[in-house]
Amino acid sequence: MSEFLPLMDAALRGGLITLLALSAWLLWRRLPAGAPARPVLGLFLPGLVVQLIGSTPAFEAQVPRAWQAPWVAVAVGNAVGFWCLVRLLFDDDFRMHARHLLAWAAVAAVGAAYCLLPPHPALTLLLRGAPLLCAAATLWVLGRGWSADLLEARRRLRLGLVLGGVAYTLLGVGLRLGTGGAPGPLALLDLLGLGAVIALGAVALLEPQAPRWQRLLLAEAEPLPAPSAAAEPAPAAPDAELLARLEPWMRERQPHRDEGLSLAGLAAQLAVPEYRLRRAINQGLGFRNFNAYVNQWRLDEARAALADPAQQARSVLDIALAAGFGSIGPFNRAFKAETGLTPTEFRRAQLAES
Repeated sequence: MSEFLPLMDAALRGGLITLLALSAWLLWRRLPAGAPARPVLGLFLPGLVVQLIGSTPAFEAQVPRAWQAPWVAVAVGNAVGFWCLVRLLFDDDFRMHARHLLAWAAVAAVGAAYCLLPPHPALTLLLRGAPLLCAAATLWVLGRGWSADLLEARRRLRLGLVLGGVAYTLLGVGLRLGTGGAPGPLALLDLLGLGAVIALGAVALLEPQAPRWQRLLLAEAEPLPAPSAAAEPAPAAPDAELLARLEPWMRERQPHRDEGLSLAGLAAQLAVPEYRLRRAINQGLGFRNFNAYVNQWRLDEARAALADPAQQARSVLDIALAAGFGSIGPFNRAFKAETGLTPTEFRRAQLAES
């Protein structure tokens, strides 16, 4: 048994590294040069390879502690990389910035310090606490957008990949509590947990219908396939009857003015099931997130008010609140992202033309 475990461990690690390399190669070929997923995957996937090599029991047992510092640093930093991957998948507006790399570097520095400095309880606490903090942040991302997510594939992936990744993080921290590693059978259990997460992601991305999953990385809508290209029975067409009711309802009843409007609330107003409204807005109108759909109505109302000479005495804050925004900050950010101008700049330009 003692000889079997190292062989099984090595075979699993080799297979997972090969799977990661294949996934990275295919994704890199298929993703456009400017895709937001590229820097995230470029940080996370190589980090997983380093983690697989550096967490080998023989490596941990035979390599001097100081020489393990770069490997441990990358392995601990992967918790931030995984959080960025989750943000990429479930937050349509996420883009990696320098602050995310700084967070990765800070967490990685804790791992390096643990190997380079004399043992200290504070370092051990930081080393165990950083992945737990990232796991908590991941859970927050998971729960925050669940009700507003309009993509069925993403809602399923959310429960599988994210909960699996968080479970692995908790498992890894638990196995290492009070030890410098996860020796023997525990190392194999740790590896199996990581392998399950990698395999789940690879199957999702490499399956025959992979473009459906890759749209999650490209932040594209989830369109219906062309009838001529459908190898399987085509999904139901967008709900024309519901869509015909939806626009007049939004225009005349103006439910978007309610700051707390939810998909469930709008579905109740229209007396339709949530899944039916979700599918109609996503497949019929191209929105990936319910909040983005509602904010579009709010921004359209705000733009019309800002461009109206008869309403130039109204403050920007009053217009934002009346349109359904809860405060001026989110309104300003959403407005500039939509138009490239601040509300004040937009109003000035529109009134100058009138």
